[in-house]
Amino acid sequence: MDELERQRELKREKVYRVFETIAGGYDSANVRISLGMQSRWKEMLVKRLIRRTEEHFPGTRQLRILDLCTGTGDIAVSIARRRPDWEITGLDFSPAMLRRARLKGRKRGLRGLRWKKGDAAAIPFPDGSFEAVSISFGLRNCADTAAVLKETARVLKRGGTFMCIDSFTPQLQVVKPFYRLYFQKIMPLLGGGKAHRGEYEWLSDSTEQFLSPKELAALMRASGFGNIVIRQRMLGACVLLETTRL
Repeated sequence: MDELERQRELKREKVYRVFETIAGGYDSANVRISLGMQSRWKEMLVKRLIRRTEEHFPGTRQLRILDLCTGTGDIAVSIARRRPDWEITGLDFSPAMLRRARLKGRKRGLRGLRWKKGDAAAIPFPDGSFEAVSISFGLRNCADTAAVLKETARVLKRGGTFMCIDSFTPQLQVVKPFYRLYFQKIMPLLGGGKAHRGEYEWLSDSTEQFLSPKELAALMRASGFGNIVIRQRMLGACVLLETTRL
């Protein structure tokens, strides 16, 4: 195992431990640390994904959607509520997060939902299985971003939609100091309190170390995607990238 692969494996193990630990309070923590805005950002993704997928595959009876790094299932559940005729699969490698997702789906009586344990860098589905793929606030926590994007392109049909929303470090120099103060000092306490402050400090670090939106868009193009649209919120702290499989 070379040094790069060793670092990736260490990150995989770290991410697994973090999410197994914080799963119970994950939803309420997200509300606090996003100042109540995260639900709006996710709804933006869901609405645009449904609209684009309907446009790209008109007349298709049962469309198949994959939500990578589904966590507690917010995106998958939201799509299923709007389009109960579609088949929605949420994939995550954390059993604790998937238990929360399953419970959320059962409480809403959604029949078109499927949950699958798996790694976004080695998606356990055949080529061209889905008309659309989404990932929300998860790509920056993946150990190998390029591998995830290549796998996403592989399981998407040609013309299929890919939506990625995540946290980024704002590029405006005047904003960066305030952003870093919040994410490094305030957010970990809001999210994890004293008990899990360390886990949320790590999530802050993962944002700081992540690609810029332009760098991510370039990697998407290299992975088989085109026509990438970048939509920024909160001065670039939250960014939605939407694109199409070539």
